[in-house]
Formats: sequence, structure tokens, C-alpha cells
Amino acid sequence: MTRSFDENVSRETLDQLTLFSSIVEKWTPKINLISKASVPNIWQRHIEDSMQLYSLAPAVDSWVDLGSGGGFPAIVVALLANQDGRNTKFTLVESDQRKCAFLRTAIRELDLKADVLNDRIENITPLEADVVSARALADLSTLIGLARRHLRSDGIAIFPKGRNWKAEDTKARLSWKYVNEAIPSRTDSSAAILKIKEIKHV
Repeated sequence: MTRSFDENVSRETLDQLTLFSSIVEKWTPKINLISKASVPNIWQRHIEDSMQLYSLAPAVDSWVDLGSGGGFPAIVVALLANQDGRNTKFTLVESDQRKCAFLRTAIRELDLKADVLNDRIENITPLEADVVSARALADLSTLIGLARRHLRSDGIAIFPKGRNWKAEDTKARLSWKYVNEAIPSRTDSSAAILKIKEIKHV
């Protein structure tokens, strides 16, 4: 298991991240949380990739993760917030009941304070979050629409995106006006993490 930038993680949090990775590996054959091919590289492909998002958000009261699935980035971010003594309320939104069962199990075993909402994102009453995140859920234009529904007016959306992020950004601007700060990914040189705010319809 290769770890490239866990120098700011305490031993206790490292142990919890390791426990979380083992829970994901245990459940994956049953409900396909992550691809089988990525299981041997779970630390870099999923955990470290999720860790990047934490450093991009200030200490906030409310963080909502959309399409939480395998718990990336939400549970990883919640563990880091817990380490730093932040009282952020985490809400994980997932429509698949089996994945919700996994998420609740992981939250319980890791002793985290987080809620899991088993419903479609568009059906949920607006959550007024300070931060909305989503990883590998949908194209950027769709994500921006979903995030806008659940963000405070001064909130920020944080989306890790792959090598096609520039094309997605161009397409999204046909429907949306927003401020986008693209931060190079530390786990994939062709990818970026998009930090988006001031979302408005075109």
C-alpha cells in the first residue's frame, strides 16, 4: 500500500483510514463499491484522492456529499475533520439502499458523526450546505445543478474531475455562470479538483 502524502495525519487517524479501507474491501464484492481493479491501489486511487478535498475547504458547519456510494470522499473528509476537532455536520446522500447500509456501518464502526439520507438528490429538501462535494457521480453541468439546490448562496462546491475536466467546464458554461478555481490533482497529473462558487443560471 503506497502512501504519498499522509504526513499531516495522526497515527490514530491513519489507523481509522486503514480500517475504513478494509471495510470497503470487505463490502466491495457484494455491492461493487469500487472497481475490483482499483482495490490493490485503494490508498492512492480513493483515500489520498479524497484527502485532497479536505484541505480545499475551510472549517464549516455543514458539508453535504452527493452520491456517496463507497464513502469517498465523505468518510475520509469526516475522519480528517474529526482529527482536527472540527464540528462539521456531514450528510451523505445515496439512493442505493445497500450502499446506505454500508455507509451506516462504516460510520458506526469509525465512530463518526454523520447522517445518511437514502433518497434521490433532487427529491431532498434543500440542505443549505456550506460545502457540497461529489466524486465520480455525473458530468459537471449536472453536478452544478444538483449542488446549487443544496448549497447556501455563499457556499462552495468541490468536484474532483478527470482528464476531460476542461471540456466539461466548457459545456457546463452553456447553462451555468460560476467562478471556477481548478486545482491540479496530486494523485493524477491529468486531473483537477474544481472549486466552484457563485453559481447562477445563464
